[in-house]
Amino acid sequence: MPQLPDVVLWSIPAFVLLTVVEMVSYRFHPDEDAAGYGGKDTATSLSMGLGSLVTDALWKIPVVAIYSGVYALTPLRVPVEWWTLPLMLLAQDFFYYWSHRGHHVIRILWACHVVHHSSRNFNLSTALRQPWTSLTSWPFYLPLIALGVHPAALAFCSSVNLVYQFWIHTERVDKLAAPLEFVLNTPSHHRVHHASQGGYLDRNFGGILIVWDRLFGSFTAEAETPVYGLTKNIATYNPLRVATHEYAAIARDLAAAPTWRARAGHLFRGPGWRPEAAADTAAPGTAAPDMSVSPAPATTTSPSVS
Repeated sequence: MPQLPDVVLWSIPAFVLLTVVEMVSYRFHPDEDAAGYGGKDTATSLSMGLGSLVTDALWKIPVVAIYSGVYALTPLRVPVEWWTLPLMLLAQDFFYYWSHRGHHVIRILWACHVVHHSSRNFNLSTALRQPWTSLTSWPFYLPLIALGVHPAALAFCSSVNLVYQFWIHTERVDKLAAPLEFVLNTPSHHRVHHASQGGYLDRNFGGILIVWDRLFGSFTAEAETPVYGLTKNIATYNPLRVATHEYAAIARDLAAAPTWRARAGHLFRGPGWRPEAAADTAAPGTAAPDMSVSPAPATTTSPSVS
């Protein structure tokens, strides 16, 4: 197949330059409605981003092995041509939507993704706040490999998607023209995604396109000013704690769980799920409902975070 460029690597200088430009813009044109940059918060985001480069390289070893094995077994082949790349990018963006959505509504997956939502600021450095346990996304893309997409082509499309999402982490860009807002994921849509208000939770999961959210009922337009972070924020800038705090919370909940069904709920239900809340919904004189039923929609922020 043709050699595809490492889009993320080539984009790093632009990431740095644009982040500096945005930082300077807050210095000379402050916005009272925007948090801008905080020294410790920005340092944590940059540390998380640098650390993810190392951990991602390690996680890719088993993922590439699995993808290569599936690709070798399937008789299908999608050629890498100028006209197939846009189609593969569209397909990757579709599966990214479901991966992203899954990482918000399944707690063990949220434990990885919560890192990206842990900042109470929203700026270009927030885009670099990446998890160190990103081994959780690969199953969502297995259908593409089984359909004959080369693993390197999938990696290229994923990189393009990641690079696109860098620029939407900003409060300095207002809403775009209506046709663009209807089709694309924009800063306005992504501000909603990072907000912690109840009406904004678990909304706007799209990567490049917002049409998936419109099609599958998870779209919300930006109205009130977003409040960023978690519903219960973590009081630390320590990168190691930021990377692992939800796993620690899950471990505490598993240790305290009275039944295996409750333990399964803590792992596979939403971040806000609690067995006692499910039990409380039972009417007097009736059996408690199945513990796997969440008492409320899963939130983008786990209340168990300490």
